Parts: sequence; C-alpha cells; structure tokens
Amino acid sequence: MIDFQDEQTVINYTGLHVAGDWIRDLEENNSRLHKESVIEKALVASKLGSHSADCFLYNCYLAYNPYFTYNVKQVPETEGLEHRDNPWVAFWALCEALRTRTKTGHIARDAIADLSQRFDSEQWNMLARRVLIKDLRCGITAKTLNKILGNSEWKIPEFEVQLATDSKGHPKKLVGEVMVEPKLDGVRTIAIIPKLGDVQLFSRNGKQFLNFPHIVKDLQQLCATVSQKGSVVIDGEITGKSFQELMRGATKKDHTATDSVFNVFDILSLAEFREGHSNRTQIDRLLALESVVNRVQLKHVVMVKGKQLDLNTPVGHIKMSEYANECVNNGFEGIMIKKLDAPYECRRSTFWMKWKPVITVDLEVIDIEEGTGRNAGRLGALVCEGVDDNRTIRVNVGSGLSDSDRDNFWTRKDSLVGYIVEVKADAVTQNQDGTYSLRFPRFERFRGFEPGEKI
Repeated sequence: MIDFQDEQTVINYTGLHVAGDWIRDLEENNSRLHKESVIEKALVASKLGSHSADCFLYNCYLAYNPYFTYNVKQVPETEGLEHRDNPWVAFWALCEALRTRTKTGHIARDAIADLSQRFDSEQWNMLARRVLIKDLRCGITAKTLNKILGNSEWKIPEFEVQLATDSKGHPKKLVGEVMVEPKLDGVRTIAIIPKLGDVQLFSRNGKQFLNFPHIVKDLQQLCATVSQKGSVVIDGEITGKSFQELMRGATKKDHTATDSVFNVFDILSLAEFREGHSNRTQIDRLLALESVVNRVQLKHVVMVKGKQLDLNTPVGHIKMSEYANECVNNGFEGIMIKKLDAPYECRRSTFWMKWKPVITVDLEVIDIEEGTGRNAGRLGALVCEGVDDNRTIRVNVGSGLSDSDRDNFWTRKDSLVGYIVEVKADAVTQNQDGTYSLRFPRFERFRGFEPGEKI
C-alpha cells in the first residue's frame, strides 16, 4: 500500500494530475466488459510503473473500502481552478485524518476547502471529491474491481454479515440446542464501535447510515460503560412504527426516524468481523452481548429476547411451532432459529435459519409496465389491485416471472388487464395513504381464463 509519509513516494507522485482520466474512461461506455477492460489496463499500467494508474487504484481502494468513512456530508465542487502543485499526498493524508477523526467539524471542513484549491477543478470534481463522498459515480462496484484486481494490494475488503437460510429447505438441520427469536421486520444494521471515536452504523452491504443519531447516542453511552480492548461490532435490526418512515430514515438525507429502535442480537470483535468469522459460539456471544447491554438501560437500544429449545426432542419441535405461531400472531415476520454451539460466519449459513409463513392473495391486473435494462421491450411488472381481508392492496409484481413469461405476456399485454393473478408475498404492509401493499410480491399464476374470473 502507498506510504504517503515516505519522501520518495512524494517525489514519485509529483504530477499525478491525470489520475482522473481513468474515471473518464470508465464513464465513456456503460458496457460491463468495457469497464472491466479499463480496470485491467490500470492494473497492468500500475505494474509497469504508471503513477497515474497507482493513484487511480489507490483512490478506488479509499472510496470502496467499507471500513473507511470520512464523516463528511457535503464536499463542495470547484470551478475554473488549474493545477498548481502535487496535491495527492496531502489528499491521502487528509483522508486518513478524516477517517481516524483527528480532524472533525469546522477544522475538517476548512481542511477540505483549502485542499480543494490545490487541485485543478476537473481532477477535484472527477476523482478527489468523489472519494470523500465514497461514490466514484462511474458505474463500477467493489465486486467488479475485485474481479479484476484479484489478490493485488488494491483488492477491496468485503463487507459481509451472517445471513440466515430458509429452514423449509433444510429440515434435517433443525436439530440440537437452539435459540429461537422473533424475525423482525426492519433494516439489518451493523454497529461498529471503536475503542476511541464515533460509533458508525452500516447496512448489511456496507452503506453507512447517517440518520439515526439517537441510536448512535445510546451506543456511545453504552460504550462509556464498557472497558474495550479493541473495536467491537454489534449486529442487529433497526425497526420503527412505520416501515416507510424507517426506510426514509435509512436512505434519505436529513430524514430521521426518531421512533426507531436498534434491536441487537449478536456481538463480535471488529477483527473477527473483518476476517469473516468468529470461533466463539452463539451462546458465548449472546452472554457477552447481554452483559454489555444490561450495564445501562437505554431507550433506543434493546436486546432481542428469545427462547432456548432442544430440537433433539419432539417436545422441542412442538414448542418451536407454538413459538412461531405466537410470533406471527404478534405481528412478527416469523422466527429465527440459531444453533447455540455454532460460530459466526459472514455468509449465508445454516447456523442461522429462518421460518416465516407465506401469504397468498388474488388481485386484479389493472395495468402493465414495460421493463428496463435487459427487460426492455417486454413485461417488467404487472400492476395489481384488489381487496383482501377488507384491505385495499395495490402492488407492482415483477418477481416470479420467467423470461418466456415476460415475452409471452408482453405480446398480449392489452388482454391481460382485468385478469385475476395469484400473488405470493411475505407480508402485507401499509402505505402512507392508508392503502396496503405486499412485502416481496411474487407472481404465481393467473387464476382464471376470463377477466375477473376466480378459480
């Protein structure tokens, strides 16, 4: 990795004002193969000693590394500035200062503004600014980069969490001592709690959440009561009274879902999380988490409560079924089933399994939408509406359709309006206007041979 404290590095990187040209090359063509070829050329150029390619790849690393956040919401663009000196070494040093929180607040904003004046406007706007906002805006992902970069020094660390497997496909795995918990209907959230510095919240894919300051404040209060040898990761799910408001809080700038709560269910060290594995058993991690959470009573951070069962016995299975029905009746999506002697794995695993019921509703097709991208020129979604259990449901159904379905249905799209379609979904959700929708709707089949006919 680049050592920007090394004097020779500073000499070598003098004049790296063309690094942004690689971004321009990526923006010229939306083809995946084109973008991969650009990254491959940059990697080859780097091996041949190209400083501009090194600079580009290192900035990609800074922008896409999920563990690097620069804690800035707004970074100004510049206009009409010309290149004056070698700004990249100073820029990387600033990134490090922002990442480690040695520069914050007004000091950070002033440092960014001062440094922006040392770049020509094109390179600042094209590359440096985009690194700070962690969005290169050139149509590539960390996955695309790593496909080409392999195990090179530029490889982007992966941000992965443990995901559950559907228990219905693995009935033989439902054995042993387990903890069963309610399956929450919220947003999976990873809290990285450093030994020193600010708490950070991330989605399951590594996108930072900035709109839950009340949860961050509670976690900071929690940290103050715990003696930490290093950074820890708390795994959980943020829920709220309104799923729509919760999603706005997670995705929209300056929109805080103040009624949201962080329901925590696992804990491991940051080092373990980065490695993608913790050898500590589920029961050990639960006890550790309980000891942390119980140190102080918090309003917006609560531990998920479950029930320990032995699935080696028929009684255990009966109790699990009863617990699942109880959870569903109380408004939960289903249950989570976690093996107590299992480690934490940052991948989809049968150590965690989920069970949730599937609902089926019959709705009328009221419109047809054309697809986009690979589905352009054929069916994209069926716009459906109907009344189920005295609730008016309106939803776009685009999943569960095969390629042949999309082609065939599109050729007779005008005749499909009015037909009844059977839709499977995970749950019914309420919209802001009082109508209802479906969580993860999937096309199953048409229910009749004539418009409006139910079979």
